[in-house]
Amino acid sequence: MRALLVLAVMATPAFGQEPEWPPFDGGLIDACLENASRQAKPDGTPDYLGCVGAASGPCIDSPEGYSTAAMSWCLGEELAVWDEKLNDSYAKVMTAAKAADTEMASLGSAAARQEPLLRQMQRDWIAFRNSACSYEGSRWGGGTGAGPAGVECSLHLTAQQYLRLRAWEPRDE
Repeated sequence: MRALLVLAVMATPAFGQEPEWPPFDGGLIDACLENASRQAKPDGTPDYLGCVGAASGPCIDSPEGYSTAAMSWCLGEELAVWDEKLNDSYAKVMTAAKAADTEMASLGSAAARQEPLLRQMQRDWIAFRNSACSYEGSRWGGGTGAGPAGVECSLHLTAQQYLRLRAWEPRDE
C-alpha cells in the first residue's frame, strides 16, 4: 500500500542513526476494550470504536511524538495491534465457517457455503481499505501529512473490520 511505503521512507533514520521513538503501550487497547465492554453507551452497546487511538494518541502526545515520522510510527504500531487482532478473529470465524459448511453438507443442505464467501468478503475488504487509504493520503497533495493520514485511515478501517469479525466469532456457551 502506498501509504505504508511513505511511512517506511519517512521512518528511515538520517545518516544511519536510530531515531528515538515515542513510548508506545499496545496494552492500552486491550484495557480500553475491556472497559468498553463494562460501560455501555445509552443504547446498551459498548463503544469499542472509542478505543481506536487508545495507544497511538498518548504516543503522539508524548514529547517525542510530534514529528511526522513519529506520528506515522505511533499510528503504525497501533495498526499492527489491531491487524493482529483482526487476523486472530478472522481465523476463528473461518474455522466456524468451515465447520458450518461441513455440517450443512452432511445434512444435504443447498445453503451457500460460508467459507468462500467469508474469504471473498475479506479480500474485497482489503482492496477497499487499500484504495480508501491511498485516496486519503492523496488528499494531502504530496505533503508530509499524507503518511500519517494513510496510516490512520488503515488503523481505523482495520479496527472496524476486527470489530465486525469479532461479532461473528463463535461464543463459548
